[in-house]
Amino acid sequence: MGLLTGKTALITGGSRGIGEAIVLKFAAEGADIAFTYVSSEEKALAVKTAAEAYGVRVLAIRSDAADYTQAENLINEVVTAFGNVDILINNAGITRDTLMLRMSEEQWDEVIHTNLKSVFNLTKHVLKPMMKQRSGSIINMSSVVGVFGNAGQANYAASKAGIIGFTKSIAKEVGSRNIRCNAIAPGFIETDMTHVLTDEQKKAYIDSIPMKRLGTGEDVANACVFLGSNLSAYVTGQTLSVCGALNT
Repeated sequence: MGLLTGKTALITGGSRGIGEAIVLKFAAEGADIAFTYVSSEEKALAVKTAAEAYGVRVLAIRSDAADYTQAENLINEVVTAFGNVDILINNAGITRDTLMLRMSEEQWDEVIHTNLKSVFNLTKHVLKPMMKQRSGSIINMSSVVGVFGNAGQANYAASKAGIIGFTKSIAKEVGSRNIRCNAIAPGFIETDMTHVLTDEQKKAYIDSIPMKRLGTGEDVANACVFLGSNLSAYVTGQTLSVCGALNT
């Protein structure tokens, strides 16, 4: 029996990178899963098949978390299919990096809309079923950049810092209903985005990390298992850094 057996999890942006790692880890721990994707159906179906190999139920749903109506429809679809939502992981996010002097209004709006409004949308609509069942765990994907900032990422840093403030507020609003809300702040994680870095750039990142390696999607997924499971039953309103002591 896994740590998440009997629980239903909804994970946004679950077809690649950190999201894919979370889907597979949650399946291995026994959770039934719904995850969203926006573009590649072929990739999403491959992740779905891999997760189903663990003997759990899996839904792959094309949905844009940044769209308020789509988010509402998504929650309704998951509740209809599984009966409830025990864990929500707001993972969907993008970057549009450039220095502020060069940043367009569109680059600012796109990042804030995708990264921050999506968290509002899904949390807003999942609270009703969670309050009805008087339990739930909401996990919001922030970043160490949201804690200490980064040149060329003012839009991204603002969105991720906003997630931390949002998380703390929701934890205080719904704690009495046995609903927990926490954030995870990953550091430099090996994903599709880091694969395009040169060896020199990777070395510079690694040299700045006390543990002297990039993190993995599984490192973040393990933290999600902790926050989604009963092991963290008295943990809420917190930001857990998964960064190899980068943010220390």
